[in-house]
Amino acid sequence: MPLKRLYDQVYEWVDERVGLDEMIHFLRKKEIPIFAHSIWYYFGGISLFLFMVQVTTGIMLLMYYRPGVSSSFESLQFIVSKVHFGWLVRDIHSWCANLMILCVFIHMFSVFFLRSYRKPREMTWLSGMVLLSLALAFGFSGYLLPWNELAFFATKVGTDIAGSVPLAGDYIVRAIRGGPDVTGATLSRFFGIHVSVLPGIFIIVLGVHLYLLQRQGLSEPIAWEKLPPERKKVMSFFPNFSLREMIFWLAALLVINALAVFFPWELGIKADPFASAPAGIRPEWYFMFMFQTLKMLPPHVGPLEGELAGLALINLGGLLWLTLPFWDRWSGTGSPKARLITWLGIVIIAYIVLMTILGYVLP
Repeated sequence: MPLKRLYDQVYEWVDERVGLDEMIHFLRKKEIPIFAHSIWYYFGGISLFLFMVQVTTGIMLLMYYRPGVSSSFESLQFIVSKVHFGWLVRDIHSWCANLMILCVFIHMFSVFFLRSYRKPREMTWLSGMVLLSLALAFGFSGYLLPWNELAFFATKVGTDIAGSVPLAGDYIVRAIRGGPDVTGATLSRFFGIHVSVLPGIFIIVLGVHLYLLQRQGLSEPIAWEKLPPERKKVMSFFPNFSLREMIFWLAALLVINALAVFFPWELGIKADPFASAPAGIRPEWYFMFMFQTLKMLPPHVGPLEGELAGLALINLGGLLWLTLPFWDRWSGTGSPKARLITWLGIVIIAYIVLMTILGYVLP
């Protein structure tokens, strides 16, 4: 049987049952604006691809990983030394986690500067912020799973910060750790959250986010909207944009593999809860700006403790950022307040970069 005839028969069989023609027609009808900064559109898809890589490599690691104080570190040692290509899968998982969070941050700021959160896309922005929070939670919960020295004490420092919350601080710490200290109960709790709770919530929110994106389409930049119709250029989502997106996916996969091969993720030393904390314990880079902010505050800010005042400021800033679509009424008007919003984003990026660098440079 000729290959084309076989393809046609298979296509017709599937089309009768799932409506492939309707889906392809919908994708071809969907159009993507073409303008000077169109490249920023691809980071949302790259983040999605990296999440799929995370799920795939996570399932592979789950086949050998055994959570427990006496088994977590040893099982990872077995994966990287005995399992065929286990070291590669583990390094890809580690590097991919960091690159996914980086791409989500880039995607968030590109949405901000393109003003893609404007009406009617407020819910898309909110669901995207929830996805960013879940990505950070993935990073925090997965950091402890190797049960090495750095992860143990970094988790201890990170959870200690929650203890500074007035009245409820002690209860929050106990809820996170499963007790007063970071122990095997904490490891079991983080493992369950990392491989079960967070993926379930993430997939649901991701489904809502993608539905809203398909329902509303990609946002058109303010400058692009003001162009006359004859000057507006578009491309079809399928196959033009989709094929370009896949090229970026392939490039991301090549970068991850190169990092995994040439810069392997160290396993470190097994955690000893009774040992002294090593000098220079720091959180992962995506938490560094918050950690450094709290570290540089004086012991007291007015009547409040410095750490508590810092947490209050960070939470207030996060709340304002989350509700941005509801109080930014000037974007697209050309008013000075709209330019002020742009400068606000630039200042936030500069602050995050500066604090992150200081966190690694200063003792």
